Amino acid sequence: MILGIGSDMVSIERIEGTIQRFGVRFVQRVFSETEKKTAEYRAATTETYAKRWAAKEACSKALGTGLRMGVAWKEMSVRNLPTGQPEMELYGGALKRLNRMTPAGHVAKIHVTLTDDHPWAQAFVIIEAVPEA
Repeated sequence: MILGIGSDMVSIERIEGTIQRFGVRFVQRVFSETEKKTAEYRAATTETYAKRWAAKEACSKALGTGLRMGVAWKEMSVRNLPTGQPEMELYGGALKRLNRMTPAGHVAKIHVTLTDDHPWAQAFVIIEAVPEA
């Protein structure tokens, strides 16, 4: 069963401007170590950060809270599987929220997809509850 759906679209240029204005302070406040390593490794650094920003926004919407009610930026992190597929990991308040919304006898599965086409980055997140094995 679907527990939540979220989407977000962000201007890559807006994220670029924010990084130029606030630099490391912004990156440290919003992105996990995994996300920073991924972005800094890629040639399209700003696009990578923008997609992850959009994924965090989309995930917070799918959680039904937005970035409030104990859900913070760094509690949602995108990492890539060896195949390149993005995967969302939750920690802290975001994970607590996910656990509260998952029915007994089920486990939550988070589906995330990311895309960019300059000047836009976009993410969709679907949270699904699947019966425990």
